[in-house]
Amino acid sequence: MKYPDEHDSLCTLSIIEPIVQEVFELDCKNKLEEDFLDNLEIEDKETKVFHYARISKKNFTVGQKVLLQHSKLKFFPGKLRSRWLGPHVITKNFANGAVEIQSLKMNNTFKVNDHQLKEYRKGFQTENVEIMDLRDPIL
Repeated sequence: MKYPDEHDSLCTLSIIEPIVQEVFELDCKNKLEEDFLDNLEIEDKETKVFHYARISKKNFTVGQKVLLQHSKLKFFPGKLRSRWLGPHVITKNFANGAVEIQSLKMNNTFKVNDHQLKEYRKGFQTENVEIMDLRDPIL
């Protein structure tokens, strides 16, 4: 029996080596892609958990005064234009997060999403404020 010689064999090292190298590189690329996708999924889950933990639940009660977000605000509004309309009074809460509100000015009722509302807080009361003169008295 004759042993294969370097010149006689079809599968010489010079032919096999580049193929093995290419397969090894493809395998490394696949592992890198899998690691990247796994890390991306983990990061997405952590981002969602972080985001949802910071969302505050709004609990509105019937009769509470709220402000409605002005959704038709232009892209570049006036400097001092308010983004909130109101106050409105809540007349009904629905299970899906919708709220029925009534305008105090025109008595119109309509449904809105509770994400468009925020609690109405009264302004600074000036009834109990004492006025003090800070100028030096003239002698």
